[in-house]
Amino acid sequence: MSAQTPYEILGEDGVKALANAFYEAMDRLPQAAEVRAMHAENLDEIKRKLATYLTGWMGGPPVYLAINGTVCLTDPHAPYRIGPKERDQWLLCMDQALEDIGASEELKEMLKVPMFRVADTVRNAEESEPKPRDPNIIAVG
Repeated sequence: MSAQTPYEILGEDGVKALANAFYEAMDRLPQAAEVRAMHAENLDEIKRKLATYLTGWMGGPPVYLAINGTVCLTDPHAPYRIGPKERDQWLLCMDQALEDIGASEELKEMLKVPMFRVADTVRNAEESEPKPRDPNIIAVG
């Protein structure tokens, strides 16, 4: 028997449930406040986008690619300062979502490193906090 992909384990409905649980976790976890603030008040559209992305990423049909024409994750995240703290908040929400949908330990372990890589790929800052401005500099450029 060959190893199953995460998509084969979860199925379409399970991937949708994971995307929904992810944003529900983000909404309720105070530890995810900074990453939650990067999103619109209504999360319905982004839940659908995440579900379509995860479908293909987890080994299912390339729905996100078919809709968006690309699977580039850095461009949509470029307007936001994403450092290690925000990356880790995202991962906390994903870990909680996997727990909330009752994912097996095998699936959690299967996704641990790849999820970190995805989250780290969209990181665009070495630090989470903006560097303090030097009060002695009165002009730039």
